[in-house]
Amino acid sequence: MAVVDALGCLARFVILPGQAHDLAGVPDLLKGLRFGALIADRAFDADWLLEEVEGRGAVPVIPPKRSRAASQDHDREMYKWRHQVENFFARIKEFRAVATRYDKTGESFSAGTHLVAGVIAAT
Repeated sequence: MAVVDALGCLARFVILPGQAHDLAGVPDLLKGLRFGALIADRAFDADWLLEEVEGRGAVPVIPPKRSRAASQDHDREMYKWRHQVENFFARIKEFRAVATRYDKTGESFSAGTHLVAGVIAAT
């Protein structure tokens, strides 16, 4: 999981076990992070996350799940910026070692990902 800034540069990165839901990594990603809006896909539509984001004075831009009883609105124009995180993952996958996960440990993979993110941000 990753958090990117408005320019698509890596702000924070967390590796989760393959069987874990993405929501499990959110508290680690958001700890100590300042932001004005959180743009995420509908998998992150959870009441506790919406309350956390609003409690920080930020705007949650998360489309509601189809199964949600009371649908909430989200800024559709701002949601279009979610492509920045998708673009980030597409760019780091251009580096073969990251795309195929050659590293045996999570620490090595995380270090390689941060190195690639630095190279991308510098170009």
